[in-house]
Amino acid sequence: MTAPTPARSAADLLAPDTGMGAVTLRVGNLDAMIAYYRDAVTLQLLSHEGSVAVLGRGTTPIVILQHAPELANPEPRAAGLFHTAILFETQAALAAAVYSVASRHPNTFTGSADHLVSEAFYFNDPEGNGIELYWDRSRTEWSWTHGSIEMATLALDPNAYLQAHLTEAGVADPVVGGAVVGHVHLSVGDVASARDFYVDTLGFDSTAEMGGSALFVSAGGYHHHMAMNTWNSRGAGRRQLALGLGQVEILVPDADSLGALEERMTHHKVGVRNDGQTLSFDDPWANVIRVRTA
Repeated sequence: MTAPTPARSAADLLAPDTGMGAVTLRVGNLDAMIAYYRDAVTLQLLSHEGSVAVLGRGTTPIVILQHAPELANPEPRAAGLFHTAILFETQAALAAAVYSVASRHPNTFTGSADHLVSEAFYFNDPEGNGIELYWDRSRTEWSWTHGSIEMATLALDPNAYLQAHLTEAGVADPVVGGAVVGHVHLSVGDVASARDFYVDTLGFDSTAEMGGSALFVSAGGYHHHMAMNTWNSRGAGRRQLALGLGQVEILVPDADSLGALEERMTHHKVGVRNDGQTLSFDDPWANVIRVRTA
């Protein structure tokens, strides 16, 4: 089935071909974190200048690491990053990356699941930031019911998955094909405020909700570009400056889309910072959102 047509007008929505950009992390041990994302997660080091390292695939930044050793770890139940989800082009590419992490840092594996729309494997990096590595099924295989995407959390055996999809070439060179940030999942204080900000103000569509504890949102009928949950952070207020999430980047297709977003955010009295090329603003928990043209 195809995604439903949104009831809101185009002026209220992000452009259909909106996507996600790089996630910035503030880190305490820059060398160790570069090594993890490069050697285990199989991202390529695109640049390293002073205290900032950019890792990705090809020319696409995925994770930006900012060295901030003066900062403390975030409070255990604070708002912030739940995970950065890296989308791979094929099951073979995903299997190669999963095998690489599991071989080099097996203790960082936290679980796996078949979500109906995707197949996913979960890890925590050495400083506790969540990572999802995943592959999408074709949109023709997704199902929508009354405007909500059908997702589930079904068992996915990692060993069986690797036996089915890992190739000798993938073991020898796990950098297979392209990868992008497919979605970003945040820990927030409450779902109602998340819906008000990310759907009613920012302009995503709501695609799914889990019993008032999690909200999934997207542009253009994707299963989700962002998600927010309260599983570890119910009641959390604005974040204090700490290690962990620095900012989330959203990509819009053109300058007109960026201008329309600025008008909408200003109309809703959200403080917007415009440097002439990008917009940035804080969500209700002081998670920084930066928007630029793709």
